[in-house]
Amino acid sequence: MATTIIITKSSIFSFSSLQSTPPLLPSLSLLKPTKPFPFSPPNALPLVAAFSSSPRRPIAIVGQAKSDDIDTSFFDNFDPEDDITFDPPSPPEGYVPPPYFDEGPSETEEEIAAAYEELYGPAYSGVSVLGNDVYVMDSKIKKTTWFGSKAKKEKVRDGFDERVVQVRRVNKVVKGGKQLHFRAVVVVGDKQGRVGVGVGKAKEVIGAVQKSAVNARRNIISVPMTKYLTFPHRSDGKYGAAQVMLRPASPGTGVIAGGAVRIVLEMAGVENALGKQLGSNNALNNARATVVAVSKMRQFRDVARERGIPMEELWK
Repeated sequence: MATTIIITKSSIFSFSSLQSTPPLLPSLSLLKPTKPFPFSPPNALPLVAAFSSSPRRPIAIVGQAKSDDIDTSFFDNFDPEDDITFDPPSPPEGYVPPPYFDEGPSETEEEIAAAYEELYGPAYSGVSVLGNDVYVMDSKIKKTTWFGSKAKKEKVRDGFDERVVQVRRVNKVVKGGKQLHFRAVVVVGDKQGRVGVGVGKAKEVIGAVQKSAVNARRNIISVPMTKYLTFPHRSDGKYGAAQVMLRPASPGTGVIAGGAVRIVLEMAGVENALGKQLGSNNALNNARATVVAVSKMRQFRDVARERGIPMEELWK
């Protein structure tokens, strides 16, 4: 094994030729200077290496550098095993160091409460420092479900109560088989004369109930009532094969009806009424037939206003 050693003023380089095995690399020629070694001066010795394909031929190293161009005065008094002590520069004249974070004036409780409310919304104490509504939760701190995938939907507070009339499982026959869905019938009302019936379908029961509640809020009607919370007159309604008969009742009677008719009247706020289902037993059709019968009712003052006569002359 042949070895070529070049000794210069800056460092010692030792290169070995390849072994007697056939080389895998072809003959190369590096014309650009190689990357300087660590701790080497910027004006390092440029080297040109010629790699030969012959295994027994030594590697030729050609150096083109002058001894005056290499500055090695930095390594004369440098011992890598000595401990280096950090000697920071002295501060300039008139330099005032900044105060520490805990040396400033302490914040008051009002400032802390205002900063907390600005970040997280009104506190649970019921007192708002910034004048916000403590009953409205900020969108930044809406609680998520346990799974964390979707935000938990809050119950709509618009004054309407919801009651589920019926939840049925329905199937849709397609080419690949049957698709299972749920259909929900929901009645919403404020018990002050407004009521609505809605229906919705979804793959889950909760989704079907939510859809039907939204659909019921889009179909709100007003129910005319007297001061005794009963109907002003009798009325009949028909929807499909379902037929419903509604009659007013004296105070203390209560709601005498069954099925979907009773739920619709209770959500509307009727306390004294008589109802009867005369046709089909379908809950959805009976609820809609009740809405049709209620829509036909009119107040006495409205009829007198349309005729242009006082109310006392209606019964003459």
